[in-house]
Amino acid sequence: MTDMEVQTRVDGFPTHRIGRYRVRAGRAFPYGAVTVPGGVNFSVYSDRATSMRLVLFENGSAEPTGELEFPEEFRVGSVYAMTVFGLDLETLRYGFRADGPFDPARGDRFDAERILLDPHARGVSGRDQWGREPDWEDPYPYRAQVVNDDFDWGDDTPLQLPYESLVIYETHVRGFTRHPSSGVSAPGTYAGLREKIPYLQQLGVNCVELLPVFEFDEFDNPRTDPATGRRLHNYWGYNTVSFFAPKAGYAATGPLGMQADEFKTLVKALHRAGIEVILDVVFNHTAEGNEHGPTLSFRGLDNATYYMLTPQGEYFNFSGTGNTVNCNHPVVRDFVLNCLRYWVSEYHIDGFRFDLAAILDRDTDGTPLPNPPLLQQLAFDPVLRHTKLIAEAWDAGGLYQVGHFPNYGRWSEWNGKFRDVVRRFTKGEPGLVGELATRMAGSPDLYEGRSSTASINFITAHDGFTLNDLVSYNDKHNEANGEGNNDGANDNHSWNCGVEGPTDSPHIRELRLRQMKNMLLILLTSQGVPMLLAGDEVGRTQQGNNNTYCQDNELSWFDWSLVETNAELLEFTRGLIAFRHAHPVLRSAEHPRGHLVPSGFPDVSWHGTRAWEPDWAHHVRVLAMLRGGRGLKRGQVADDHVYVAVNAHWEAHDLELPSLPPGESWHLFTDTGATAPHGLHRPGAEPTLEHPGRYRLGPHSAVILVGRPPADAAGQGCACARPDRQPARST
Repeated sequence: MTDMEVQTRVDGFPTHRIGRYRVRAGRAFPYGAVTVPGGVNFSVYSDRATSMRLVLFENGSAEPTGELEFPEEFRVGSVYAMTVFGLDLETLRYGFRADGPFDPARGDRFDAERILLDPHARGVSGRDQWGREPDWEDPYPYRAQVVNDDFDWGDDTPLQLPYESLVIYETHVRGFTRHPSSGVSAPGTYAGLREKIPYLQQLGVNCVELLPVFEFDEFDNPRTDPATGRRLHNYWGYNTVSFFAPKAGYAATGPLGMQADEFKTLVKALHRAGIEVILDVVFNHTAEGNEHGPTLSFRGLDNATYYMLTPQGEYFNFSGTGNTVNCNHPVVRDFVLNCLRYWVSEYHIDGFRFDLAAILDRDTDGTPLPNPPLLQQLAFDPVLRHTKLIAEAWDAGGLYQVGHFPNYGRWSEWNGKFRDVVRRFTKGEPGLVGELATRMAGSPDLYEGRSSTASINFITAHDGFTLNDLVSYNDKHNEANGEGNNDGANDNHSWNCGVEGPTDSPHIRELRLRQMKNMLLILLTSQGVPMLLAGDEVGRTQQGNNNTYCQDNELSWFDWSLVETNAELLEFTRGLIAFRHAHPVLRSAEHPRGHLVPSGFPDVSWHGTRAWEPDWAHHVRVLAMLRGGRGLKRGQVADDHVYVAVNAHWEAHDLELPSLPPGESWHLFTDTGATAPHGLHRPGAEPTLEHPGRYRLGPHSAVILVGRPPADAAGQGCACARPDRQPARST
């Protein structure tokens, strides 16, 4: 008997007929719709439904072509499973009707009149083109489709780059290439982003963090721009409709139902270029909102299971969006785990950044758990074993866990404290040199007992001012969002350098450029994992809007003409990234301890205007850091010494430089106060300082110096002298 004959006998034999459809009892796992020999296996969970119907459509048809009630014998526990034979996968669309009690006080909101989206749908149609006005009368606007997992990955796998080697680039799939200046063949799509991979390689980043790509509703925004009357969208996508399906409106091939293959092609191409892919995922809430929101999927299938509810059946709102996913319910934990396993195994995703991740450690009643089962399972799951896990360690309910997020030795965190101190110090606030030193050293006060790569260092992200706006605006200007400028954060720690918004003043423009360089320099020489916001390297502006979640227009899009207009800032950023890649002393995963290494220098030491004498006084705005380069990783890695000094004062300061071992000298990599092209040099080709013992650092400026032996001694080690004064220990 051949294998094909066995398959025909076991899998291709219907046992029941429902209407014109031949069916048999299905398999409970996996959930969703998957192809089996001769048909499709449908499986859906609902604990409190009294009956379930499978609703079948042909693509483009407004009315169902068939409705099949699951026979009671097809139910296993709380799972309805049925195999339907003879379906055309190319045209098949499907949904479910769940019947049961409508009793909101008990948490039940069943409505058999509604057709519900499969929570495990691998593909979703109905919104195949971004921004196309939907049929508002359609009772089933999102239609699940079956996806064949037959993509040819070749030898591609997740890259598993070491955390400490990463330079993360946060970007938006649509916004990165939607601007008319992008020059790509399919603007605003996965395919368009793929055409920009050479730019990412030239920039030097090796990891892209994509804002949400799970299917969401861009029309989930009732507001208009008060000045233009133009409809506003949900541009960022933090309102997930379907967790297993890539956003069809981001695919040039979306109308053809090929969004999965187009996104996989993007991931494969990024991997080929040595670039990892991290997805920004939203498991804290869904697009269904509160009791006034639409019933799309979870609410109609099992509201009491999927959402946190008060004893009165109302929605807890720790997300700030109307509902909160009941993440630590056992069924929901399995849902999250299966979803992430799917993206890692079927899309080769390298990691995930979890939006409002503090919600993931709340109990079913909202109480923070000391040992959250979901976070523990994610940390130890065998499929996710080498997947990067990054937490936004706070939520809208006031739970702030930066530095003490339940991590199980696996989780990293967006370090909001790094962001805030760099912004405040750079603009000249006093009393911050001590904290800045701690943040530049990888925040050992927050991540003691963990790798320094637990700290994802950033200054800007999608939520807030861009780097350009951080030095151009004192206040947010969100009027275009239609919320009376009441949305968005007020504590931006920004400084407009003297004029609010654009200016023709050469002095202010030069100061703003210098301030942007200063912050980039601190970011890319600090221990931890740096993250850049797309467009900051070319001075992208949002005209003072710090909450562009609804702005699908030039305010949010990457303007590619800035690559030439702001070429100096771009080259500076490229140079800094190349410098970081060239110097392992800046990328250690171990926290520095201030201990001496074979060179005689500590692994980190702090300095002020005098070498080895940091000044932690409240009024001081100057800090220098020296990273001893010899003897890294117990002598296995050798590097130059790297000296970084930052001056946030409005006056210049003369710096006494630490003495180097005999035969070594200080070389200038960059000085943000120097004018182009003299402010930046190629790593390894830095000129020697004319006055090796001192350096004059201008106002609002920063400098990087490199100490290294003579060229003929390179690679031969060096007899390094002890420093001339007792080194200052790490903060």
